[in-house]
Amino acid sequence: MQLTQSPTDPGFVQNPYPFYAAARAQGPLHYWQDYGMMAAVTHDAVSALLKDRRFGREVPPEMAQPVPDHLAPFYAIDNHSMLELEPPRHTRLRGLVLRAFTSRRIAGMEAEITALAHELVDAFPDGDFDLLPAFAAPLPVIVIARLLGVPEEMAPDLLRWSNAMVAMYQARRDRAVEDTAARAAADFAAYLADYIAARRRDPRDDLITELIAAEADGDRLSTDEMIATCVLLLNAGHEATVHTIGNGVAGLLRSGLDLAPLMQPEAVDRTVEEVLRHDPPLHMFTRYAYEDVEVFGHQFRRGDQVALLLAAANRDPAAWPDPDRFDPTRPVKTNASFGGGLHFCIGAPLARLELRSALPVLFDRCPGLTLAAPPVYGDTYHFHGLERLLVRV
Repeated sequence: MQLTQSPTDPGFVQNPYPFYAAARAQGPLHYWQDYGMMAAVTHDAVSALLKDRRFGREVPPEMAQPVPDHLAPFYAIDNHSMLELEPPRHTRLRGLVLRAFTSRRIAGMEAEITALAHELVDAFPDGDFDLLPAFAAPLPVIVIARLLGVPEEMAPDLLRWSNAMVAMYQARRDRAVEDTAARAAADFAAYLADYIAARRRDPRDDLITELIAAEADGDRLSTDEMIATCVLLLNAGHEATVHTIGNGVAGLLRSGLDLAPLMQPEAVDRTVEEVLRHDPPLHMFTRYAYEDVEVFGHQFRRGDQVALLLAAANRDPAAWPDPDRFDPTRPVKTNASFGGGLHFCIGAPLARLELRSALPVLFDRCPGLTLAAPPVYGDTYHFHGLERLLVRV
């Protein structure tokens, strides 16, 4: 089946799920003409391809293209990112990062995240206001800054650099987006290089110091690898968590459900999983075929790309009854929002902690929170997030 759907069409931007449903009803794999590649749309197909080692993120060497001069600063970071690498480089890098980015370190931030959520609610303005800049955006960037050990007053710069670089993965990418991303990458890399050098001289109790110390069999991260890792943690972690908080609050407020019971300790984890499933922050993730292979009835050739439509997989009625309904009481089942296989999101535990800490504070402190206007999604595909969320307390 041939699919035709512009990812920047206003109707699709506001609600891509009817397109996904129509595609799913015709089978697991289709050719998406606008992208010039096959697209996996069912839960089974997306899950299988995420874990199939015959597909990967790294461009096959014979297909690699020269980097344009104007994008050199961006790819100087991107080429060292574990998100874009395959074994053995991915195995080495991820293993070293996990020695620093431990579950114990993340869990130790719970009280701090809760306190930060209270501080942000304390600062809410009177009248109608946009919850994104007031709550959803500052919380994850401040958490990442504290985790890395970067001064919190750098948060506006971190946000600006992150937003500029992440735009490179959006369907609206053009030369202006590329130039802005390259400048942001250069500024981001220069700042982190100086900061890493300072931490080498003066170690502290922060993630950058731990990354410097991380070692396995005499191997350590290079400065370029540390810069790429810090950028990935901020860009991926921040962008996804902002969208998840915004999408989740909108979904909760539109559900008509009594929200107080859903925020109780015994229920909040299930609520968070439904938020992640129902309207995830990343809708599309691509893979390259590394050999000639047939899957789900389609013959891939080495170098072919396939789009894994994570949000389509999350609304598959074969996996979740009545999948379009937001239902935090449904049994938890693994969804595709954090990916899968070797590239399963390294920041998933932190994202879940931020959500289960921040959402109960928001709804406990603001029990009368309501939408002041219909939520508006931004033109940011492959990401899916709101450009504004007007609420009133």
